[in-house]
Amino acid sequence: MNSRVPLRILWIVLLLIALAAAFAIGWARFNAVPPGNLAGASIGGAFAAIDQDGKPVTGNSFAGRYRLMYFGYTSCPDVCPTDVAALAKGLKSFEASDADRAAQVAAIFVTVDPARDTPAAMKQFVTAFHPRLIGLTGPPEAMAALRKQFGIYAKQVPGSSPDDYLMDHFAVFYLFGPGGEPIAFLSHGATAAEITALLDTYVR
Repeated sequence: MNSRVPLRILWIVLLLIALAAAFAIGWARFNAVPPGNLAGASIGGAFAAIDQDGKPVTGNSFAGRYRLMYFGYTSCPDVCPTDVAALAKGLKSFEASDADRAAQVAAIFVTVDPARDTPAAMKQFVTAFHPRLIGLTGPPEAMAALRKQFGIYAKQVPGSSPDDYLMDHFAVFYLFGPGGEPIAFLSHGATAAEITALLDTYVR
């Protein structure tokens, strides 16, 4: 009995193997996640705050979830509500296109004005934009430490009275991974479509 494999069959087998390898490489490249513009950054880390329901929250509260974060304040007359509206619209669009991946995203609004942004004020603000938007506030010292960890500048600008002031601050959208690792950011003024694209690119 001749146990030798005919040459033609051998060539077919080799061709199939080569095609399978090419397909696997192409599939991997197609599904590869590009490095974000915050890859390797040292911002972020452990923190302690209070949410809009008055409950304690730490960085571990979001373990295993992507964190889409924006820093601002509820009394902001223009930039913050415009940016948060874009965040909410972008997240809603992502939810409509892929509910399973969107469920992995925690959308978080962090105040830079804890003196005025009580949990009640935060709740009124965040619920006006998205039902899943989380508002974080807390004692001024704790929030100052949080801002420092996340590279957020904020300074009170005097107004017509001690309680009527503005906050000059760094406005940015951050995306962190399930382990708290920095992934990417968008500058303030980003559109809802850009936020949806950010989530679609990096949330897996």
